[in-house]
Amino acid sequence: MTISDQWQVSVTTHGSEEQPVVVIDAFAPDPHGLREDATFLAFTRIGDHYPGVRAIMPEAVLRPFVAALAPVARDVFGLSDLSVVDSFYSVVTTPPDALAPIQRLPHFDEVSPTRLALLHYLSRDEASGTAFYRQRSTGYESVDAARLPAYRAALAEDLTRHGMPGEGYIGAKSPVFEQVARHGGRFNRAILYRSNTLHCADIPAGMSFSADPYDGRLTVNTFLDARG
Repeated sequence: MTISDQWQVSVTTHGSEEQPVVVIDAFAPDPHGLREDATFLAFTRIGDHYPGVRAIMPEAVLRPFVAALAPVARDVFGLSDLSVVDSFYSVVTTPPDALAPIQRLPHFDEVSPTRLALLHYLSRDEASGTAFYRQRSTGYESVDAARLPAYRAALAEDLTRHGMPGEGYIGAKSPVFEQVARHGGRFNRAILYRSNTLHCADIPAGMSFSADPYDGRLTVNTFLDARG
């Protein structure tokens, strides 16, 4: 039996750009083993954008998953030859009142439309998720290299007009961004989407911000490169 034999796969699109998101339930044969593995790793802050701590996920663990995703990436995104750029176990540890300004806004990971993001939820608390957004002033739901200057200029103008967002994780209501879709963080669910789509973790009030992988919001965040 291959990994993909147990997958429950659905594909949805969102917004006016109809950006696809692949939702895969029962993603890992042994999600509890992945959680246990995470407890043996040294987590630390990596970069300025992620509101928590991370530990590198060994690429060898990912190989069978990447191989199983190949036909999905081809059929949904028209991409082939998937390879891992980076992969991390990630735990959200920053409470709403301690977020940096940039962490209160949706973001995109990469402007290339051939980069994909794979997010695997491993938390038993299923209240959080991932939301996707549209920049109201431009209508952009994704940002490629051609759109980047206009996106940045519009964002600067929007923040001058409306001010920086207040303390807390962005929710469904914002004068600058409109939420166009949300996917719940079900245990052992993975979602696959283009890295240049505007998105952000959907963090509910009262969620645990523990750095313990067994108690906090544990995910595996993998970035994939592909050929169009």
